[in-house]
Amino acid sequence: MRLYIAEKPSVGRALAACLPAPHRKGSGWIETGGGVVTWLFGHVLRQAEPEEYNPALKRWRAEDLPILPKEWHLVVNESAAQQFAVVKGLIARADEIVHAGDPDREGQLLVDEVLDFLGNTKPVRRILINALDDKSIHDALNDLRDNEDFLPLKLSALARARADWLIGMNLSRAYTLAARRAGHARLVLPIGRVKTPTLALVVRREREIEHFTPATYYLVDALFRTEEGEPFRTRWKPSEERTPLDPEGRLVDRAAADAAAASFGEPPADGVVTKYERKKKEEPPPLPFSLSALQVLAGKRYGYEPQQVLDTAQKLYEEKLTSYPRSDAEYLPVSQHKDAAKILGNLAALSDTPLAGWARAADAAQKSRAWNDAKISAHHAIIPTTVPVNLARLTAVERNIYELIARAYIAQFCPNYVYDQTKAEVTHHGETFTARGRTERTAGWRTMYRAGKNESEDAEKEDEESTVLPPMKKGDAAAFVSAETKERQTKPPARFTPATLLQGMKEIHKYVKDEAAKKMLRDVSGIGTEATRASIIEDLIRRKFLHAAGKKKVLTPTAEAYLLIDALPDTMTYPDATAIWEDQLHAMADGVGTPEEFLAGQAAFARDLCEAARTAQITGGEGIPCPACGRGVMLKRKGKHGDFWGCSAFPQCRMTADDAGGKPNFAGRRVPRGSADGMGAHPPAAAMTARRSYTPTADEQAEMDALFFDQ
Repeated sequence: MRLYIAEKPSVGRALAACLPAPHRKGSGWIETGGGVVTWLFGHVLRQAEPEEYNPALKRWRAEDLPILPKEWHLVVNESAAQQFAVVKGLIARADEIVHAGDPDREGQLLVDEVLDFLGNTKPVRRILINALDDKSIHDALNDLRDNEDFLPLKLSALARARADWLIGMNLSRAYTLAARRAGHARLVLPIGRVKTPTLALVVRREREIEHFTPATYYLVDALFRTEEGEPFRTRWKPSEERTPLDPEGRLVDRAAADAAAASFGEPPADGVVTKYERKKKEEPPPLPFSLSALQVLAGKRYGYEPQQVLDTAQKLYEEKLTSYPRSDAEYLPVSQHKDAAKILGNLAALSDTPLAGWARAADAAQKSRAWNDAKISAHHAIIPTTVPVNLARLTAVERNIYELIARAYIAQFCPNYVYDQTKAEVTHHGETFTARGRTERTAGWRTMYRAGKNESEDAEKEDEESTVLPPMKKGDAAAFVSAETKERQTKPPARFTPATLLQGMKEIHKYVKDEAAKKMLRDVSGIGTEATRASIIEDLIRRKFLHAAGKKKVLTPTAEAYLLIDALPDTMTYPDATAIWEDQLHAMADGVGTPEEFLAGQAAFARDLCEAARTAQITGGEGIPCPACGRGVMLKRKGKHGDFWGCSAFPQCRMTADDAGGKPNFAGRRVPRGSADGMGAHPPAAAMTARRSYTPTADEQAEMDALFFDQ
């Protein structure tokens, strides 16, 4: 018997429908003439929790950290136990297994971890289903691979999952305990390998805005006219010798700007064109969408949140209208080009949308740079399938997302945008004036990006390069016409929205602190994965570390966010280390490196930061500050000799004081000799141990349990 194991029921049903009849449905499986199809519900196995390794670890204690499993354990999720039993029984009966997980690293691990957990030794093949329409599935069925070819994908996903556990479980406990010692009685600080540097991006951006001081500066624009041309606009380039400039090279003196503008009108009026360049340039169409690119554009154009875009793309995928949504690829396999005529024909039939006209004008025989097998791994860019769409049946959000995907696909069959780029320089009164312009030759694919009010960021750019310059050549006379002074003011950086924060996660090299690492990571795929970025941002909002306000969901950090980021060392809050780790995980997916090497580095990192947590300075807690160490707060305890007060930072700080009417009597504090800090303990050690350990509530435990899925 051949057994197909899909990642989710919808994929299993679509796959079964493409296998030969007869079909017989069972509980959690479908029998066909070509084998049995079953499915998982995402991760039916979960990482074991610390207390499942050792019951004593249910209590959070600083001295137990870091927790570093020698052997990693998985546990069957209770919610999936029934389906797991079905899959287990079918594997026992199978002669051959076909791995039908989603075509990415996580999908590879989802099925592989079940096979490994059950000790499977039967042959396993791999099917890569990039879309759920019948044609795509039949093509995939005719191209089964050896599952061993995808071992690097599995190892990369496995290393990611275990690294998230190591960082999430250890540092969340370490810094939650540090917060408890500082008087934050019920605060849980969830720390993640990706989540925390993402939160830090918003905290740092908010502080940039808070500390921003606007600067006023001035521009002088001048009009010149050649003998046969219309007046054209130039911009004066002030020199340090003549005018006061700030360190950024900006003119900041209004009087100097006005004086310069007035002087340009004095005789002689003749100027001369001292430089003129005209170059023909071509822009290829933008590539089809990866998930991140789709989320960013949909956020900017429609205000959709990243998770909303992912959910919508998933729905279109399950309706067989678009290809696999959780893709980080922006390229297409050459073999897929044969479907172009069919897809464009379907789009041309959509009479109630501009897609129809664009599709009719497209050339199905054309191949853009997107068709590149060298850029393809397990999946390709998000595109329409060969299934015709009925736009009237889609919701407004589904229609908008589908049209964005379809437009990007049509663009691959349109001519390049061709234009002449011109640069001119005029010398007048010994000063230099520059102008840049663009003359369009062929609109090409850009025609589609000018058809509405809300277009892509690239198509909306309106700057000095859009100016049309008249014909001229070097040495031509250019008569001065007029000049004007324009006042400008520097603006603070914009606050993040979910869409722009996701873009920041994708383009993380821009926020890396170390310049050498920044250059190395320029081509890295960002932090997080296509599938997790949206959920990470959503989780930070849900946990009230970020506040989203207004129609655009502008993000601002809460007090808890500042507290968390300020408590952690830069190595955890700057994305440098995380970006390098992501680069290593991508390399592992390509067969470079091992999980053991990667996790050894993660364990060392967790060990260092757990140690740093012991002396972390966390402010704002409730209670009476310890006068000895300044880190902890004084807590009232019962001892065999009566009530006393002790520092919450015990055992690092052994400050104690007698109780005086419900308050610590610091005049009677005890500081025995021989302690590490020169401070000793009045009560027995057991009396204070209760405070430096912590048993979470059920809600807090549930919150912590989720950490190793949250990154």
